[in-house]
Amino acid sequence: MPSEPVAARARRRAARTLDALEHVVGGLGTGVLALMVLLALVLTALLCVVGVGLLLAPGALRAVRAVADRERTRLSHTGATVVSPGPLPDGLRAQLADPDLRRELLWTVEHATVGVVLGLVAVTLPFSAVRDVTVPLWWRAFPDEVASTDLMSVPVTSWPDAFVVFLMGVGWFLLAVLVLPPLARLQAWPGRVLLAPPPGTDLALRVAQLTATRAGALDAHVAELRRIERSLHDGTQNRLVAVTVLLGAARRAVVRDPADAEALLERAQSAAEEALAELRAVARSILPPVLTDRSLADALTGLASSSLVPCALRVDLPVRCAASVEATAYFTVAEALTNAARHSGAGAVNVDVAMAGDRLRVVVTDDGEGGADEAAGSGLAGIRRRTEAHDGSLQLTSPRGGPTTLEVTLPCGS
Repeated sequence: MPSEPVAARARRRAARTLDALEHVVGGLGTGVLALMVLLALVLTALLCVVGVGLLLAPGALRAVRAVADRERTRLSHTGATVVSPGPLPDGLRAQLADPDLRRELLWTVEHATVGVVLGLVAVTLPFSAVRDVTVPLWWRAFPDEVASTDLMSVPVTSWPDAFVVFLMGVGWFLLAVLVLPPLARLQAWPGRVLLAPPPGTDLALRVAQLTATRAGALDAHVAELRRIERSLHDGTQNRLVAVTVLLGAARRAVVRDPADAEALLERAQSAAEEALAELRAVARSILPPVLTDRSLADALTGLASSSLVPCALRVDLPVRCAASVEATAYFTVAEALTNAARHSGAGAVNVDVAMAGDRLRVVVTDDGEGGADEAAGSGLAGIRRRTEAHDGSLQLTSPRGGPTTLEVTLPCGS
């Protein structure tokens, strides 16, 4: 088996590093929120001595749940879905007895301390790398006491000093590439352990979710069969009926008017060719052959090249997913491009398809006027049914004035 090109490995490593930086910066954001909530909890506990804290405690606990739910959403974007336990029970005593809230309190303390520190370290590495690599460009514009690196306290007073700092910057870059992915996983690990529901609760939620998604999958299957039936009935069947009529007329005209029979046969041949083209179109709408014969990247490249709106495509898939998952991703992009052309008034569309852990992540963004609505009959409800049938998730962000972002995540192996 031929080895992977060095350039491809470097691009994949760079993509993983950028994804890890994005995740850890998001974790730093929820860490700052957790720190604010932790300070509020400490203040509430102190005020409980004079009785005022008892009035503030329910609000502080609801803030804990809100920040924890935000972290669950962030973690669900980068891996397995972390389900929220829902609203807190009524009454301070019941809230304090809630096991989910107790784990959230532990997570708040951990994330407000260790999570914030890990986030700051992760952000400092690329910042230091950029600063030190660019030192030869700006050191002469600053006094000697300013043109120095903060972490190593190396003053830059000459070109050799600037070159040494430049080498340090390269080292920071290499260190960032090595440690950012583990730092992102380490930062997210406590949340996945403490914020996930108990196994029994998760099983009950999964049963309810699978029941709903199975019904959605059946509805999507029925809708797909009806679409195929309409396509065959309204198009192909009419063409074939016309072929039959024309052939019958041509057979009767052979004896009395051969020239007329030849014209009828030409019309019958044209109708048969049109019916064959429509049959091929229906077959491609069920499962594009290029998706089976080649890859999802090739199929999406064909979609992007035929899009009525200029489309920028980025696909980074080191492995193949299940055929049904790739088909769902393909039809998601196809429907999103159709919506962008018909409804959004967009001038450009960006499609980003990549792996996020063990899940396939599809993000389609257009610069149109926004206001997309699943209930408006634009095909988004069908995308959701297809996605949830695979235990995936769909998120739509489309404020008035745009942009519109459709994000679909699918488990790659099912």
